Amino acid sequence: MISLGFDIGSSSIKGAAIEIESGKTVAAEFYPRDEMAIDSPRPGWAEQDPNYWWECVQQVTRALLRKGPVDPGQVACIGISYQMHGLVIVDQAGKALRPSIIWCDSRAVEIGDRAFQALGKEYCLSNLLNSPGNFTASKLRWVKENEPEVYRRIAHVLLPGDFIALRMTGEATTTVTGLSEGILWNFREKGVDRKLMAYYEIDEGLLSRVVPAMGLQGHLTRAAAEALGLKEGIPVAYRAGDQPNNAFSLNVLNPGEVAATAGTSGVVYGVSDRPVSDPRSRVNPFAHVNYGVDHPRLGVLLCINGTGILYSWLRRMLGAEISYEQLNALAAKVGVGSEGVTILPFGNGSERILENRTFGAGITGLDLVRHSKGHLVRAAQEGIAFAFQWGMGIMRSMGLSTDVIRAGHANLFLSPVFRQTLANVSGARIELYDTDGAVGAARGAAVGAGAYRTVTDSFVSLNRIATVEPSKGEEGVTHEAYSRWVSALERALR
Repeated sequence: MISLGFDIGSSSIKGAAIEIESGKTVAAEFYPRDEMAIDSPRPGWAEQDPNYWWECVQQVTRALLRKGPVDPGQVACIGISYQMHGLVIVDQAGKALRPSIIWCDSRAVEIGDRAFQALGKEYCLSNLLNSPGNFTASKLRWVKENEPEVYRRIAHVLLPGDFIALRMTGEATTTVTGLSEGILWNFREKGVDRKLMAYYEIDEGLLSRVVPAMGLQGHLTRAAAEALGLKEGIPVAYRAGDQPNNAFSLNVLNPGEVAATAGTSGVVYGVSDRPVSDPRSRVNPFAHVNYGVDHPRLGVLLCINGTGILYSWLRRMLGAEISYEQLNALAAKVGVGSEGVTILPFGNGSERILENRTFGAGITGLDLVRHSKGHLVRAAQEGIAFAFQWGMGIMRSMGLSTDVIRAGHANLFLSPVFRQTLANVSGARIELYDTDGAVGAARGAAVGAGAYRTVTDSFVSLNRIATVEPSKGEEGVTHEAYSRWVSALERALR
């Protein structure tokens, strides 16, 4: 039997089919071939059409089925991973009322800041574990304030993964982990936070019915089955935001375990079994995929918005004909520290680790005579690794360990320069695995559908392909470069 997993990203939609018995991936696909566009009607805004995500899911599914041995009749379950913190609003017929306001949109920062002050820092950090910030609830309040005609037509408030599940099952549902990422869940009261809802004047009836993150969430409708080329009635049995799901795909489920990813955004995600919070809300705890009200598992998320998007921007600026593999090779030809070039990777909206400040990316130390493409590429990779290290300092101050970091062998972790820099500057051992978000969603669906006896059974085939240890010969010069980077950041923050 086969489990299908879909990863609804902001760059592309990925799909994977795993054979449940062996746990092996039998097919993988993504669409579109070029990176998905993000519309920015105004500075700091970021929107995408949720209907296009659904079109891409259809394209990916049919491509998976063409790849054999994926037989539609053998598909036993479906799982969904998705870009976090987005807002999708639909009418009674399930039609999207406006483009989705996605994760890197900054328009609701001031709304969230006002709520933090009005509700009180102590209340927010004790109950929500976060400032309301620029998260889904604050984006919904923005719609209420600025698009009242649209707001009045809302029947259901959804996250991006909830929207895809709605298209598949015909039911508007969400999860506790989803509510927590929208800053709608009260960890102390173990339910929807009514105080925030009242402050934002949002009707709780707009929130969707809660289903388990791993468990039955609905069945594929006839219309969805026809659109996807599958059979009617297949259970949708898993749903999680991309970062909790990335952690799940790496078997990061227990306190002390840490996962990382470096795609469009960069994330370090550590698991805790107790309610923790950062007093300045620079890193954010959310309910993990295995969270239970009597079995708390929280994922503490450090997010760097300007990660892969910096690398893709650099590629476009250097010439579309150059590949990421060639960029990585250019970076490897330059020594540690990029001969003094320093890049701050903060050019993709407001950055949470900088307390939602927006000041753009920056390049310092550039010598127009000596420095080349390779210096810029290496400085970009080092700058992203240094941002990870700066943020992990916050996590360590909260009692989380970052001694071992698990990551998929993908995106920037394909670069020897990036992963070695991260190991050198953090002192962590980095373990690379042959998995990704779509595969994780497929595994989660098989667990949720009861195809595996335990969660542990689903990871029998998880393959560690490499380990990166800090390089004793490079640690000193790496920390010198990091000190320059920190100085550049401190100047920018003044």
